[in-house]
Amino acid sequence: MSGRLATAFAKPHPALVAFVTAGDGPTPAILDALVEGGADVIELGMPFTDPMADGPAIQAANLRSLAAGTTTAGILDIAKGFRTRHPDTPLVLMGYANPMMRRGAEWFANAAQQSGVDGVICVDIPPEEDDVLGPALRAAGIAFIRLATPTTDAARLPAVLADASGFLYYVSVAGITGKQQAAQASIAEAVERLKAATDLPVAVGFGIRTSEQAAAVARVADGVVVGSAIVELVGAHGKDAPAPVRDYVASLAAAVRNTTKEEA
Repeated sequence: MSGRLATAFAKPHPALVAFVTAGDGPTPAILDALVEGGADVIELGMPFTDPMADGPAIQAANLRSLAAGTTTAGILDIAKGFRTRHPDTPLVLMGYANPMMRRGAEWFANAAQQSGVDGVICVDIPPEEDDVLGPALRAAGIAFIRLATPTTDAARLPAVLADASGFLYYVSVAGITGKQQAAQASIAEAVERLKAATDLPVAVGFGIRTSEQAAAVARVADGVVVGSAIVELVGAHGKDAPAPVRDYVASLAAAVRNTTKEEA
């Protein structure tokens, strides 16, 4: 595991993982606001024309970003600047195979490594078909973070966990981002099942919007992922987004850090 990711998940509280879309609004300032607000790990979304796993908020952010001319090279420049300003905060790129693979997996992995990226989440490459990107990232020392879902059964889980690193991202609903949240009991049951199968930290996302929801997930998981609600703030405030994003993330961070984790 990347040293920064390992440190983030070794804190005495669950990690708050915050997602924003690169190129949507003043991204460097928004990233700074996430750190100031208390995010432990940051996911930087790579915009794509067909974001099949994402709901309306992140779809709209993708379109705004692409219309503004965002490129993969530009995203890597944003990452490099972030790493200079924030040497200790883990940064994960999240997106789809097309932008990551367009210039080749080795180019992307090496460029990401040189930009200070700690991990990558690729939504649309199944582990059974990952014979190029994952190996290239691992060779560059970058964690390749896998996704598990409510439909990941015991037969498929070993394939998901094979060569996974950084943390395991549990998608708590079988649907798109931002639309609904799973019942707390089902989240707790899923996290217990996953942690019995892996030593990786388990972070839970999809549908978490309020401090109360974040605290409830923090009681059972190693990390809490919030994305669509932050992206909506960026969409609503545009160039003025950093301050409301910082304040919102601070409220989530306080809720997560003041939560007592339940014993398994």
